Amino acid sequence: MDYKELLMKIFAGEINMNITEIIKDAFLFPSKNTGRFAIYLLLSVLMVGFALGGIFTYAFGIIDAENYLMGGVYLLISLLIGCIITGYHIKIIKSGIELDDNVPVFELYKDFMTGFDNYIVSLFYFIIPALIVMLVSFDTNLFGNAMEVVKEFVLQIYGVYFMDIPIEIAFISISPLLTDFLNSLAITLTAAFIVFLIFSILQLMAEARLANTGSLKEALNIFEAAKDITRIGVGKVILLLLAVVVVIAIIEIILIIALTFYPFLLSVLYIILTPYMVLVSQRALGLLYSDIA
Repeated sequence: MDYKELLMKIFAGEINMNITEIIKDAFLFPSKNTGRFAIYLLLSVLMVGFALGGIFTYAFGIIDAENYLMGGVYLLISLLIGCIITGYHIKIIKSGIELDDNVPVFELYKDFMTGFDNYIVSLFYFIIPALIVMLVSFDTNLFGNAMEVVKEFVLQIYGVYFMDIPIEIAFISISPLLTDFLNSLAITLTAAFIVFLIFSILQLMAEARLANTGSLKEALNIFEAAKDITRIGVGKVILLLLAVVVVIAIIEIILIIALTFYPFLLSVLYIILTPYMVLVSQRALGLLYSDIA
C-alpha cells in the first residue's frame, strides 16, 4: 500500500454505514418510543428550569443567606438531573454502537453514575484546550496589551477633561497599542477556535469509548481517542458532523419561516425539538463509532 492509498484510507475511512443511512436512522430513532422521549424531555425541561431558577435567584434576588442558599439548591438539582441526562446520552450512543433499534430505558441510579463519569470526561477535554489557549494568550501578551490600552485610555481621558488636550490629539497614542492588542486577540481567538474544535471532536470519541467499554480510563485515553478518529476516517467524522449541523439548521429555518407569526407555537416546538436533536446527535455518534467497535 503506497502512501497515497494510506492517506485516502485515513481520510475516507472504511465506510460500513454511509452518512445518509446514519442520518436517517438517527433522526427516526428518538420517535420509536415516545414514552421514553417524553421522560427525557421532562428531565431536560426540569434541568433547564432549575438552572435558570438558580441563575435568576443570584442575578435578581436580594443576596441574603436565604436566597443564596436557594440559588445553590436550584443549581445543585439542575446538576444532578444533568448527570442523569448525560448518563442516558451514553446509553443512546451505546445503542448506536450495538446497532440496537430499541430506545434505552431510564435507570436513574445507573444513568447518574455514568453521567458523573461523563462529566469527568467533559471536564478533562475542556481543561486541556483551556490551558493551551491560556498559554497562547500569555505568549501573545494578550492581557498585558489589554491593560496597556486601558491605562493609556484612562490617561488620555484625564488629559482631555483636566488638561484641555484636544481629543483628536489625545487618542493618537492609543492607536499602536490598540493594534498590538487586536493582533494578540486575533491570534488567541484563532488558536482557541482550532484547539477547542479539535478537542470537541476528541471528546465525542471519548464519549463513544465510554459507551463502548464502560471504562472511564479508556475514555480519558486521549491518544486512543485520536486514533479512533483515524480508524473511522477523518473525512467521515467531519462529514457526519457537518451533515447533522446542516440538517438541524435547515429544520430550524423552516420552523422559523413557517411559524413567524406564531411565536408561542414556535417556542413550544423548540422546547421539544432541542432535546430531540440532542438524542439524534448521540445516536449518530454511536452509529458512526460502530464502524470500529
